[in-house]
Amino acid sequence: MIGQIRGKLIEKNPPEILMEVGGITYELQIPMSTLYQLPELGRDLLLHTHFVVREDAQLLYGFYDKGDKAMFRALIRVNGVGPKLALGILSSMDVNEFVRTVRNNDVAAMVNLPGIGKKTAERLIIEMRDRLSEWDTGALSPTSASLSLAEAGIKKDAETALIGLGYKPPQATRAIAQVLKDNPEISDNEELIRLSLKSMV
Repeated sequence: MIGQIRGKLIEKNPPEILMEVGGITYELQIPMSTLYQLPELGRDLLLHTHFVVREDAQLLYGFYDKGDKAMFRALIRVNGVGPKLALGILSSMDVNEFVRTVRNNDVAAMVNLPGIGKKTAERLIIEMRDRLSEWDTGALSPTSASLSLAEAGIKKDAETALIGLGYKPPQATRAIAQVLKDNPEISDNEELIRLSLKSMV
């Protein structure tokens, strides 16, 4: 089992990245929560990983935070939830928000996640409830939770706008991530869109 990987980030093409380790280049699948925390190309990076061996492929999944990796492992143990869907969940909702959704039996919020219908949402809540009973969400205060949700909202709006202008999703994602990294104080999507467009000129 490959538990961690440390190397040089050489390519970003969400949801896939390439890392060079000792002359070998590894392909890793990552959630958007990890993408937004990646350094610039050429920089060193440490990711927590989960290795999946299938009959037709060997896949490596990378996570910036240990909590995301732990949640990913919990999700893929749910009947009907594979790695692709688990990545989609972690890309759309942060770990602590997902825990609260499960604890609140919020089927409506779960159905809003990509690839999840009502039956899958209900099964997720039922099967994850006990597994998350001791999950600590104390590190995320109500204020920071609101900020996290607001940031996710402006990212989504900006991505939609850039794609609507003709940019490819990976281009939009990379530009937005870089602008937010350089300007963490941004709080409205219009400013985020303007700076993202400027960075791609």
